[in-house]
Amino acid sequence: METEHVDVLIIGAGLSGIGAGYHLQANCPGKSYAILESRDAIGGTWDLFRYPGIRSDSDMFTLGYSFRPWEEAKAIADGPSILEYVRSTAGDHGIDRQIRFGHRVVRAEWSTGEARWTVEAQRTDTGETVQLTAGFLFNCTGYYRYDEGYTPDFAGIEDFAGTIVHPQHWPEDLDYAGKRVVVVGSGATAVTLVPAMAAEAEHVTMLQRSPSYVLSLPGRDPFADLVRRLLPAKVAYPIVRAKNVLLQGIFFQASRRAPKLVKAIIRKGLERELPEGYAIDPHFTPSYDPWDQRVCLVPDGDLFRAIRQGDASVATDTIDTFTETGLRLRSGAELEADIVVTATGLNMLALGGMQLAVDGRDVVLPETLGYKGMMLSDVPNFAIALGYTNASWTLKCDLTCEYVCRLLNHMDEHGHQHVTPRNHDAGMATQPFIDLKSGYVTRSIDQFPRQGLKSPWRLHQNYARDTALLRFASLEDDVLEFASGARAGDSPQRLEVAASTAEAV
Repeated sequence: METEHVDVLIIGAGLSGIGAGYHLQANCPGKSYAILESRDAIGGTWDLFRYPGIRSDSDMFTLGYSFRPWEEAKAIADGPSILEYVRSTAGDHGIDRQIRFGHRVVRAEWSTGEARWTVEAQRTDTGETVQLTAGFLFNCTGYYRYDEGYTPDFAGIEDFAGTIVHPQHWPEDLDYAGKRVVVVGSGATAVTLVPAMAAEAEHVTMLQRSPSYVLSLPGRDPFADLVRRLLPAKVAYPIVRAKNVLLQGIFFQASRRAPKLVKAIIRKGLERELPEGYAIDPHFTPSYDPWDQRVCLVPDGDLFRAIRQGDASVATDTIDTFTETGLRLRSGAELEADIVVTATGLNMLALGGMQLAVDGRDVVLPETLGYKGMMLSDVPNFAIALGYTNASWTLKCDLTCEYVCRLLNHMDEHGHQHVTPRNHDAGMATQPFIDLKSGYVTRSIDQFPRQGLKSPWRLHQNYARDTALLRFASLEDDVLEFASGARAGDSPQRLEVAASTAEAV
């Protein structure tokens, strides 16, 4: 039986993968493609997570696709609305017809002699292995592990008589009405869960070992409302998007260059939102600077409102042990609970767990460097869609998709069959691919590629710079090595000659 071949194989049918499908159809209409999705539904993160109150922690004018205006009223949108947005995008553009559900990619091997990838996927329904080939591989799996979240080894957890839930595996039938709930954690998931559950629970306590920066923003964007009243959606959307990109960039740069000023501004906001005399120290004063970890957004101050109304509270302490009726803290205090939610973080997984190989040799990811934050050194015809950590995910993914399409069209125009980033500076210092100090990053970052300290190996986390690098910069540089097809057995030296000749032309 002949193995199916596509020009481009996209892995993942979440926010990034659907965007990649659109860009390929729009900018490379002659290319065949397929999307392999390990789960049985479109949406990725937005289909997986079902906990109460799930929402974006970025505004939808920048988290939304550049090509599809966000038309809902709320700028900070709930999870079901985002999921519908992704699914309708896939349906409206016929992208859903290219998806193979229940296909978990386990290995992909590049052959220089054949100038193609051979991809092995395991069917999640039958267990059988399916094989496809592709000219270009585009990984859109993000970096979260979908089959398990992170839960520390809590002492005495087996003694607790109540219910323990991790947000990543939220049971549909969980009834928390009138119950005492403790949410363990202080990140975006925790600050989302607490006000959502407080509306029905007897009381919700957010138990944190250390606090995060929490910032209240309007759920609706007044500027967006005004512009959308005055202008058509397709005109208003890029204007609002540009304004929000600018504000995100200013806030991040200010956090890096003037952290004391940003801390003072955030604290003033907390003083306005919290009850008079509330202990901002220690409950909302982190030990680190803003954007060393992600800043948590609270739409319309819902977390602070729940605290003011007495429906929620914050405890800053460490867990000594679980007890039959709750948790005993290191300070000696006890929190009684019927339900404990371990919003203790996520696990990261590089490339969705897929193993790459090039000409028979397994790729060791930590030994590779990220080129422009979206390709890997010495790995041909391969790209990764990874979003920003300091701004909306989709901003970077849109740019990456545009770049991949430019690259594919450039290769067709010049008769190239493969392209490989090559690092010619063996002594270049490197650093972790993601520079956040969040626990979920530090636990797993050693499994990921590295980044260099200078362009194009540096991951800038800067939309303006990336726009220049990915949308407008020449594809011909001293790093990308283009080559035409090679016969099996061709040596690397022969390929370098072919690449040099092609670039000279």
